[in-house]
Amino acid sequence: MQRYCFALDLKEDETLIREYLVYHEKVWPEILDSITGSGITQMEIYRVSNRLFMIMETSENFSFESKEAADASSEKVQEWETLMWKYQEAIPGGKPGEKWRLMNRIFDLQAALK
Repeated sequence: MQRYCFALDLKEDETLIREYLVYHEKVWPEILDSITGSGITQMEIYRVSNRLFMIMETSENFSFESKEAADASSEKVQEWETLMWKYQEAIPGGKPGEKWRLMNRIFDLQAALK
């Protein structure tokens, strides 16, 4: 299993944030299929203010490139991503259009205890 952590901001608008949260109470079935079909075995999103933090666990055969290609060819995933961009904004320093930014781990308790 691999674990990846990402960050993303929401637009600082309480109405938009509430709408975004409602969408995530009932994610479209096609999106759930896209997530699980790519080898993602667990995903959690946390929020503080307008900052989101996502933890993603994957099977050994997961590939960011394969997931990106599958998403690009899925009309429903593209519809979801376009809709979500209404609520999201890139974290400063990212590439144009880059949403979720992969985070670097800076501390590991188990490694520190060794």
